[in-house]
Amino acid sequence: MNQKIKIAPSLLAADFSHLGLELTNICKARADYIHFDIMDGHFVPNLTFGPGIVKNLRKYTKKIFDVHLMIKPVDKFVKPFAEAGADIITFHPENVKNVDKTIKLIKSFKKKAGLSINPNISEKTVYPFLKKINLILVMSVYPGFGGQKFIKGQIKKIKKIREKIEKNNLKVDLEVDGGINTKNAKDIINAGANILVAGAACFNKGKKYYKKNINALRNPK
Repeated sequence: MNQKIKIAPSLLAADFSHLGLELTNICKARADYIHFDIMDGHFVPNLTFGPGIVKNLRKYTKKIFDVHLMIKPVDKFVKPFAEAGADIITFHPENVKNVDKTIKLIKSFKKKAGLSINPNISEKTVYPFLKKINLILVMSVYPGFGGQKFIKGQIKKIKKIREKIEKNNLKVDLEVDGGINTKNAKDIINAGANILVAGAACFNKGKKYYKKNINALRNPK
């Protein structure tokens, strides 16, 4: 694999009282994507953003909005998030009745579609859909709250998915989210990930350090 490593700061770790300013500063620090953790308090034990927040923040940047739907139901919210400005919409296959139908729905709004799998979900779950999606998001923590430790067992899963993508000569991004920092970023990249989602590791120490933080993740030692 010889792909550019992209960093997607998670706004879950930003200062919610100044989200517009935080977004502007993290974009200036050369973030590639902006990651939105959409949680409903049912599928995951937390509440975060709705389409209105995404829409209001869209005016601050042209960066790719990477929207991860940790919600159930999914289909009824695809249109609101698509119209709010999402560029990529990722969902969990266990939260929909028909995965193919939801992928088609996302793409009907000319958005990229992704599938996400939690640590306890087999990588084989996404294999039937590899030729239909643009992104696979491997959760390396159980979603719900930021600041959790990376589950090392997910490295094997990342490797297997990358091997499957390469074997089938597909252009599918492999994204990883959860507990990523400068100490484990190299192992995650070497396993095959090309997009790293990070919250605290990007926003740590304030705006003066944002660029340094992102560069350290993109080029880990």
